[in-house]
Amino acid sequence: MKDLVYEEESYKIIGACMNVHSELGSGFLEAVYQEALALEFKNLNIPFQKEQMIEIYYRGQLLDKKYFADFVCFDKIIIELKALDSLNSKHESQVLNYLKASNYKLGILVNFGSKSLEYKRIVL
Repeated sequence: MKDLVYEEESYKIIGACMNVHSELGSGFLEAVYQEALALEFKNLNIPFQKEQMIEIYYRGQLLDKKYFADFVCFDKIIIELKALDSLNSKHESQVLNYLKASNYKLGILVNFGSKSLEYKRIVL
């Protein structure tokens, strides 16, 4: 079996997301989950940066347009939050683009909007 990229770190992140979803349930705006998750990360000693800017280059030139990842944890994992009925391929593409722009290997797409917490690990 192939080893998971950043297995231990991603389990901690997903566990924190589960704690938030268990406490708040679904139905809040994404910003509410983001704020609660920042508190949970802090309580669990998970290092994070909120709304981390990711620069985009085209043919070696820096573009004016920037991406802002909801979180970067452990200085190597992008976390993108949603609060929707369900996830789709556009959301996965968003995380994949963040990974390409940042050169990080792992992104975790998390949806707090459904009855059960949804998450997807996306590896570049």
